[in-house]
Amino acid sequence: MAKLDETLTMLKDLTDAKGISGNEKEAREVMQKYISPYADEVYTDNLGGLIAKKTGDENGPSIMVAGHLDEIGFMVTRIDEKGFVYFQTIGGWWNQVMLAQRVTIMGTKGDVTGVIGSKPPHILSAEARKKPVDIKDMFIDIGASSKEEAKEFGVKPGDSIVPYFEFTQMNNEKLLMAKAWDNRIGCAIVIEVLKQLKDTEHPNVVYGVGTVQEEVGLRGAKTAAHTIKPDIGFGVDVGIAGDMPGVSDKDADSKLGEGPQIVLYDASMISHKGVRDLVLATADENNIPYQYTSIAAGGTDSGSIHLTANGVPSLSITVATRYIHSHAAILHRDDFENAVKIIVETIKKLDADTVKDIVLS
Repeated sequence: MAKLDETLTMLKDLTDAKGISGNEKEAREVMQKYISPYADEVYTDNLGGLIAKKTGDENGPSIMVAGHLDEIGFMVTRIDEKGFVYFQTIGGWWNQVMLAQRVTIMGTKGDVTGVIGSKPPHILSAEARKKPVDIKDMFIDIGASSKEEAKEFGVKPGDSIVPYFEFTQMNNEKLLMAKAWDNRIGCAIVIEVLKQLKDTEHPNVVYGVGTVQEEVGLRGAKTAAHTIKPDIGFGVDVGIAGDMPGVSDKDADSKLGEGPQIVLYDASMISHKGVRDLVLATADENNIPYQYTSIAAGGTDSGSIHLTANGVPSLSITVATRYIHSHAAILHRDDFENAVKIIVETIKKLDADTVKDIVLS
């Protein structure tokens, strides 16, 4: 792999960090390290969400840009007498992408490596072989010979289990493969937005946020938004890419490298027309490419942000990503960089009068 530049090093550190929903500390510490140089103040809400404040005009509106820290994973629920670990999913998993995958259990004595196993196909009936294995019939082998040995390893119920995958720059160096793009790419966008605003005038106060527990119900966005009380909200996340075999345009038509996705609609929110119109006009003025997307199932942090207090006009901007909610996903660096550009240029326009016009639009 080619030597990583500053941005790729940040992306590697973010995605390599372990942080399933409810245990985001490691990911939060990485985000805090990278965002602190560009913020006036960094603090957390009481659920553990990271909030980095950057003041342009202290009397201007408050703008919240939020990516979520958490990734999908598992939690240890029990250990049998032979030392095999059973687990609960944290976030949405598809059974067929789980078997034979390496995982890391965050035990009390340090990380413990395991692999997700099940009964081998050789001893299954022909009928059973045709069906996906049920999660309740899967287990994790950590190389322990007994419940006592697993305990000696430092593994116990409640421990986090994180997918294992190393950040990889592909032969096409714009394509990046890693675990947890959902949603460390959002965290990276937040960091980069504050970085690009560092020595720039903007008529507002920007809050760059790493929320917690998005994958289990957009929970941390609620607490962070209640803490900030923003006037405008942006959720930044991954979206569905359709540029792969077997996917038709009517299912998903976004392509890697053709611009960030402007989310028109998802199960958690109808995007705010006033915010959307401003973002689209800003992108067009600056010749920044974008794609439209709508997601019938699933939502983003904007779903919680826009319902805060008496309402927050909000929009989600996402990065088309292949194979989300699995051990390894792929996205395009240009889409990340263009998402940052759209948000930065829009923030520069969000003065008090513009925000007032958006609310009335």
